[in-house]
Amino acid sequence: MSVSLVACDVGLKRIGLALYVGGVILPLEPIVRTSRQQASRALQTLLTHKQPAKLLVGLPHARYSDTRQRVLHFVSLLDFTPVIFVDEEDTSAQALERTWHLPRAKRQNARKNGLLDSLSACAILERFLKQA
Repeated sequence: MSVSLVACDVGLKRIGLALYVGGVILPLEPIVRTSRQQASRALQTLLTHKQPAKLLVGLPHARYSDTRQRVLHFVSLLDFTPVIFVDEEDTSAQALERTWHLPRAKRQNARKNGLLDSLSACAILERFLKQA
């Protein structure tokens, strides 16, 4: 059985998700947030279903202390270990670069529907795998 990992990019509106399994990174359907509790329950359900070896969470740089605190609080609502925090610097820019091949309207839609958030989670996963 291969090791699986789940990565998430926690945002105020959406939580981007990615899965690593069988040596492949796949973006998953993002979680649209209506509240912290709803979003944490949805992520908890995904973790229970996928049973990854680790949860990787993008953590903003210390200069973004408010956002960093929100991410840490959100993760504290989960019943899962181990949680590995990964520097998420520039992952949104990397995700945006991955949509340049799309027509303008589809790029805009990727922001609205959460694809960009899940591509950021893919970048978080890639960063972790390069460092591991």
